[in-house]
Amino acid sequence: MEDLKRYPPRANELHKAWDAADELILQHARTLALDGKRILIINDQFGALSCGLADLNITSYTDSFISFKSIGLNSQGKVTPISALSILNGIYDFVFIHLPKNMSFFEDILCHLTQHLDHHSQIVCGSMVKHLPAKGFDLLNKLIGLTSTSLAQKKARLIFGTFEKDKVNSPYPLSVKLEPFEKEFINHSNLFSREKLDIGTRFFLDHLPKGEFERVLDLGCANGILGIAFKKQNPESSIVYSDDSQMALLSAQTNYKNYFSDVAKYHWTNCFEDGLKNSLDLVLCNPPFHQGHTIGDFIALQMFHDAKEALRPGGVLRIVGNSSLGYQIKLKKIFGNSKIVASNSKFMIINSVK
Repeated sequence: MEDLKRYPPRANELHKAWDAADELILQHARTLALDGKRILIINDQFGALSCGLADLNITSYTDSFISFKSIGLNSQGKVTPISALSILNGIYDFVFIHLPKNMSFFEDILCHLTQHLDHHSQIVCGSMVKHLPAKGFDLLNKLIGLTSTSLAQKKARLIFGTFEKDKVNSPYPLSVKLEPFEKEFINHSNLFSREKLDIGTRFFLDHLPKGEFERVLDLGCANGILGIAFKKQNPESSIVYSDDSQMALLSAQTNYKNYFSDVAKYHWTNCFEDGLKNSLDLVLCNPPFHQGHTIGDFIALQMFHDAKEALRPGGVLRIVGNSSLGYQIKLKKIFGNSKIVASNSKFMIINSVK
């Protein structure tokens, strides 16, 4: 696995493209009779599992563009993941899951899996011990069957289960009422703050830019609420959405169609790395400060750089961020300017102009 690389490549990368949970899953997989079996890999972060089992009959599912890209690059094109649970088909003999951080997403995955398992099907979940939530066991016991665990190795552990339960339908996506919007929002399971409006976005909605902006990007769009709110105030604007999560884009697409008759643009991508240069008038962004369990500002910084590339001269980037993150200083280094347009006890709204 030493040859595996994280995507996107960064100078002086401090994090490996795999963890001890990946190692433990692959170590266990080598003890199983997998030849001729249908194997499903779920939530492979950077391709360690897909590459390690690439010579077998595998299907690899991920919701993340970064994971999708990593799996393809690290496997040198041997593995092309799927990005929708609805594409799963038939019965799988073995399922290897890198346990996701989001337990709603995990529940959604397990519900879909019940449609594609038989009573011989075996589930193997891997996680770092410090990231192993009790709810993960609860969901497996409820939807799959009784579980057992491995001994911890390198601070990682496996959870084993054999399918014993009945087929169930997933409760996702959720239909959520968000004030002051008149129509409910459809939120898929892998969205951040999928059951309510997060407080940063709520603050942002009170401080959307005024003025005429022809082409507007909701960067890291989640359910598309920022783009929808701006479009309601500026009906002539064209809205563009981008997100790393396929479920986020599906949510945004459904929600946009509920409000407007025109067609928005949707980009499943890392930040906005494939965006057309000098093509946008405004970028709205509530950047994340983590990638899975990895915390840092590297995603936000790429979002800011990508926004600058995609904005026309005179175009505006407006973000909301936790005051402690110092985004106003980082934006000034990138754009040469930044202005705090609003703040409260926790958040800042910051403008930068290209």
